[in-house]
This record gives sequence, C-alpha cells and structure tokens, in this order.
Amino acid sequence: MYLEHFGIREAPFSLTPDTSYFFASPSHQAALNTLLVALQMGEGFIKVVGEVGTGKTLLCRKLLKILGKKYITAYIADPYLTPVQLRLVLANELGIEMPPGAGQSQINQVIHDRLLALSEEGKNVVLILDEAQALPNESLEALRLLTNLETEKKKLLQIAIFGQPELDQRLAESGMRQLRQRITFSHRLETIDCDCLGDYIYHRLCQAGYQGRQPFTPKALKLLHKASRGVPRLINVLAHKSLMAAFGQGTWGITPELIQSAVYDTEGATSLQASFPSVAKKGFIGAVLALLVGAVFYWMGGI
Repeated sequence: MYLEHFGIREAPFSLTPDTSYFFASPSHQAALNTLLVALQMGEGFIKVVGEVGTGKTLLCRKLLKILGKKYITAYIADPYLTPVQLRLVLANELGIEMPPGAGQSQINQVIHDRLLALSEEGKNVVLILDEAQALPNESLEALRLLTNLETEKKKLLQIAIFGQPELDQRLAESGMRQLRQRITFSHRLETIDCDCLGDYIYHRLCQAGYQGRQPFTPKALKLLHKASRGVPRLINVLAHKSLMAAFGQGTWGITPELIQSAVYDTEGATSLQASFPSVAKKGFIGAVLALLVGAVFYWMGGI
C-alpha cells in the first residue's frame, strides 16, 4: 500500500526469509563464517543457536545459497521426526528411492552407499536442520550415529543444526554428552545492536528499491531498538507498520511518534506507552483504517 509513496518495488520488511535481504551484522556474519570454515574443514557437527526471531532460518537459506557445486545439501525445516522418519527424509533429500517397507538397517545401508558414492565423486554432503530444539531425544541420537558414517580420511556427512536456546538446555543433559562432544563448532546469534540498526533498516529499504535518504530519524531508530530489543523479526514488524502509518498521514519521515503508534499495535513489543500520549494509538489505527477504506474503494472502482 505504501510502495509507490516511498518509491520502492516491494515490501522491504516482509517476514519471509529472503536471502537478498540478508544483513551481515557482526553476529550474523560471524555465524556464517563459522559455518563455512567448519564445512571447509570437514568437521562433523556444527551448531547455531539463537532466540526466536533472530534470523536463524534466513541464515540457513543464505548458507544453502552460497555453498558451491562441491556440496550436496539436504535441508529439513521441520525436524519433529522419529529416527526412521529422519533417515527417510534424508534419503529423499539425497535422491534415494526407498523400497516400500524398508527396515532401519536397510535404510542405513542405502544412505551409506549413496554417501560413499557422492564422496568418490568429490562431493561433500551437508545436512541442515532448522528448529532442531524440536527433535525428539531418539532422533538426536540418530543424528549422532549418522556422523559415524565415514571413510579413513573424512566424514561422509556433515550436520549443521539451528535451534532456539532450549536446544542448549537439552544438550546439557547427561544423556546427551556423547552428542555434545561431537559438536566441534558452535555460535550464538545475537540481536541487532543499536549502532547497526540504522544500517539494517536502510539496507532493507535499498534492497527494495528505495533511493532516498534514511527516512527514520535518529530518535525513531533509538525508540525502535528499545521497543524491538534488537530482534530482527520485531524490527521488521514495527518498521512495516511505521511506514504504513507514515503513508496514512502523507509524510515521508519516520518519527518516534510513528514508531510508538506501531508499538501500540504489536504484540511482543516492549511497552512504551508512558512515553507518549495515547493519541498515538488512535493515530495509527486511523491511518490503517484510512488505508483499508481507500483500498476497498479502489478495488470497487470508486476512485
């Protein structure tokens, strides 16, 4: 609704993990570097942990995109799987057609043979699991056993797991110590700090086609960081709503009042209602209603 108003071709703060919008904050770049170095060294197990909304899935997709032809990748977005299901999904990702009713030992052998063939072709196979904190304990153990597949020179399968902090809590349990010892590289994703926030906002705007000056004032950026706590997903939600509110008011600069308006309308944003009069809430709702009414009239041919 505000694209033409700001001279952009697409919504810059979509929650869809689009790799063209990847922002190399110090923590995210360090995580990507850690993954690339570990994979280049042939290490078996790599772990990245981050809070909800810190960009783990986007990092996964960025990694998948930049790995070269030397790598064969298998990506599992929903790992709430039994050990057998996990192996079957891996087999499918590797292009293996399993015969109906195949037993666990047969599945293991077929996967091993396929990994060995790929290794002989000079290919490295990487299994990437998102939301790994959802894996049942038995499936975590199955992952560990998969890293036993190796030749005298190298691992046949490398595994990168991404998860929320609950994953570390589970791995700290006594029964997980064997798996924990297999993790040779790990990284914890941090939120966007206040000094990087302006660059993050402007990067996404420019990726969407924006060519003007930074529309967010310094005070607006400071308030945005406080409200979002630097969590990229919350930043995107609040920035999107702020642009909507600015369009509804016919302005181009994003002020603290517009940020506060978005905060009133967003669950999970730190409450800052004491900082501004309640008219900010009414202003945002009024702007959104105006946009919706205008869109309806346009759709009906009324304007």
